[in-house]
Amino acid sequence: MSDEAVPFDDRGLAYGDGLFETVLVRDGLPLLWDEHMARLQEGCRRLGIAFPVRRCLDELPAQSGAGLQVLKLLLTRGSGGRGYLPPADAEPRLRWRSAPFVPQPARWADGVRVRLCDLTLGSQPSLAGIKHLNRLENVLARQEWSDPEIAEGLLCDCRGHVIEATSMNLFWFRGGRWETPKLKECGVAGTLRAGLFGVLELHEAMHKQDVLFEAESLWLGNSVQGVWPIASLVDSAGTLLRNWSVPSLDRSLQAEAHALLGYPVPA
Repeated sequence: MSDEAVPFDDRGLAYGDGLFETVLVRDGLPLLWDEHMARLQEGCRRLGIAFPVRRCLDELPAQSGAGLQVLKLLLTRGSGGRGYLPPADAEPRLRWRSAPFVPQPARWADGVRVRLCDLTLGSQPSLAGIKHLNRLENVLARQEWSDPEIAEGLLCDCRGHVIEATSMNLFWFRGGRWETPKLKECGVAGTLRAGLFGVLELHEAMHKQDVLFEAESLWLGNSVQGVWPIASLVDSAGTLLRNWSVPSLDRSLQAEAHALLGYPVPA
């Protein structure tokens, strides 16, 4: 664990000038590690932050300990600069911490209730896909509900295209194929999503909310929680919009995703 105090002038603290990764680690072995490192490296390229020495990063998961753990990496540009202008000689600051993790198998099997969020995501292609530290849109969206029966909230962009959930990627099965939103202007390109492109015929698409009602099934997934089927969708006022019969769903996407994470697939 390396979570020493961050100085007042750290740019990640002041401006969200940095990146993070949240990695599932099983008995010291990280899952989807190459995908996490690729996204972190792409984020560094976009923000102009020096990428840490890969060997040093590769040594961190083994320090997480036995069992199922979540390793969180925080990389900021470091300290200094005048206002928003970063210093030319910035020294990036890396922090990490591991914590035990217990997944929720009932959600894998029975599915979840999900709502539509009122908040819409702004368009910024320069930041789309990467996991930068400024996640205020997600924070505001997650504050929209407190009902424990609602597992997630779906977010659209400012033009009404369905993009993602507050902390998970969205997938659906429609017309005989698997689709996921295209993330060229906003949203986080999850590492589980990246891994699925390598093992499943998965198509990127831009659709408005109508696609949610046309889909034969909807799914949420990320590299820590695994994949949850959506059993019901409500609007922001709590009005039921649609139910799906979870026992009858094609679980091929979930099966491929859970194989990548070492999770079982419900019978």
